[in-house]
Amino acid sequence: MTRPPTELWEDGTGVESAPAGWTVEDTRELYRVREWSAGYFDVSPEGAMVVRPRADHGGPALSLPRIVEGLRKRGISMPVLLRFPEILNHQIGSLHREFAAAIAEYGYRGEYRGVYPIKVNQQEQVLEEVTSYGAEFRHGLEAGSKAELIAAMAYLKNPDDLLICNGYKDERFIELGLYARRIGIDCVFVVETPLEVDLILRTSTRLGIRPRVGFRVRLSSCGSGHWQDSGGDRSVFGLNTAQLMDSVDRFRAAGYLDCLNLLHFHLGSQIPNIRDIRTSLTEACRVYAGLVEEGVPMSLLDIGGGLAIDYEGAQSASSGSRNYSIREYCRDVVEVLKGEFDRAGVEPPVLISESGRATVAYYSVLLVEVLDVNRFHSGCQPAEVGPESHYLLRHSLAVSAELGPDNLQECYNDAFYYRDEIRSLFQAGALSLRERSLGERIFWQNLGRIWEHCRELDEVPESLRGLESFLADIYYGNFSLFQSLPDAWAIDQVFPVAPIDRLQEEPTRRAVLSDITCDCDGRLDRFGERGRVRRTLAVHEMRPGEPYLLGVFLVGAYQETLGDLHNLLGDTHVVSIRVGDDGDFAVEREIEGDSVADVLSVVEYDPKQVSARFRASVERAVRKGEIDAQERRAMVRAYEDTLRGYTYFET
Repeated sequence: MTRPPTELWEDGTGVESAPAGWTVEDTRELYRVREWSAGYFDVSPEGAMVVRPRADHGGPALSLPRIVEGLRKRGISMPVLLRFPEILNHQIGSLHREFAAAIAEYGYRGEYRGVYPIKVNQQEQVLEEVTSYGAEFRHGLEAGSKAELIAAMAYLKNPDDLLICNGYKDERFIELGLYARRIGIDCVFVVETPLEVDLILRTSTRLGIRPRVGFRVRLSSCGSGHWQDSGGDRSVFGLNTAQLMDSVDRFRAAGYLDCLNLLHFHLGSQIPNIRDIRTSLTEACRVYAGLVEEGVPMSLLDIGGGLAIDYEGAQSASSGSRNYSIREYCRDVVEVLKGEFDRAGVEPPVLISESGRATVAYYSVLLVEVLDVNRFHSGCQPAEVGPESHYLLRHSLAVSAELGPDNLQECYNDAFYYRDEIRSLFQAGALSLRERSLGERIFWQNLGRIWEHCRELDEVPESLRGLESFLADIYYGNFSLFQSLPDAWAIDQVFPVAPIDRLQEEPTRRAVLSDITCDCDGRLDRFGERGRVRRTLAVHEMRPGEPYLLGVFLVGAYQETLGDLHNLLGDTHVVSIRVGDDGDFAVEREIEGDSVADVLSVVEYDPKQVSARFRASVERAVRKGEIDAQERRAMVRAYEDTLRGYTYFET
């Protein structure tokens, strides 16, 4: 037997909740842990979120609450960004293994070379891990700026490591890339605009170093989702076919035709539909074959990024999901290339992909402690309304008494009418503050009871669909959305969010998650649940004196790079965890989060001068007799301790 529908999706439909007698399997399904986690995270029988660095292929599992306990003993407070280098390493290995299996299955005569786009996460530790573990697979790097090129040249490990240079390039960029070739790095300049042709030819001639060059082509095929404008005729970067052929002729005329080896295209950062990938590959193969027919000595095909991850756990073609696995992606890519190049009679090229998001997203988890809860509907009875009370209060209270399944809309309208009238009278001075307070309590009680009736319906009326979000609790988390999860604000990216403990218990509350910035946009109110997007998150009742932590998962791609200093809340603590075979863990690297002084320095304050200004202010107060010297000492100490302290809430 099941309970009546209790969920409300964005389209307003309800679905049946899990059977009575909550289990961890119900939790897995509720938060879709197995669908978005790629096997790296799971729920233990004891109800804790666990990490499995080798995915579901065996190896140890470690509970996140146990990690938190260990960090607290070390004096590391929340919020904290956990990194699991073994997950990053495993993802690189999985990508190469799956492509190798597909190449063997289809008899493709080319090889696979992966490159990591540095822009996805430029942190030094990430680059070190990618190049160290990736050295076994000759996994290269992609750089799109001079700073990224500088980092790539320093961190690549092997001779002939592949370095793909995308983005807008000036003469110094080209010069550095040519020097990289001289020291054995296989650096390839990808021409993004026609203007770069003369720059490459001129700089190469001046230095006497032969370049290796590719072209980024604008395919007519487009992807879907947030980044669909990365491809198609109106893509910002890349050459159309007319510009492509003109560029080939210019290299030929200059005697540099032998330097043209690579064709590159890019559909977008997250392509949810595998059919879009297959369509674009077919077009790219035909462009590649056409270049070979023109006498261009092609040998490399770079299919760009786009390998998606399933943020929503929906396994669908929605923008925050994907309808394919890594294995299917690799098989489909190789199958298309094999068929197209065999038909064209063209020697199959080395296959290159720039799968950055899928490489690093699983690698990082943001842990957020809930500080407080704001409830709009608690279910408690309102205060007594006597016959002498204002008639609006008495009529408002009567809404609940008259409520039934056949008049939900009428009661909903009445509840808002009486609330607004009570507010108007208060503003006119006709009602006291206490009377207005009583009216607000009655209003929330009315809405709560209306929603209880809505939950029993197979489909909620359109005008009432926003009630669940309207009544949801606000859980205040110790983090900054703009610093740690900027894509959630900028492009409505859905990230998997779930409690890390008490997962054997049924979550009985619905909430949105607010950060501690003084900005109404600083909140999460879109969550993946049972494979669909919902406006509230299922959470547990807070227990007095007991910490309640939420994990925000799949944050390793772009979030650390794009974060800003809204309200001067800086970088969180970062801790890299190595999981031992015995199920224990070691803190491999710890990076202390920004202090107040750190973030003030970023926005051009001198912390020493700031401190000196404050000391001068309190000294003036001493001279005026407003405070004594002992108070001055306490004030200065508190001020400077805060200056050195964490930018986030501290207990």
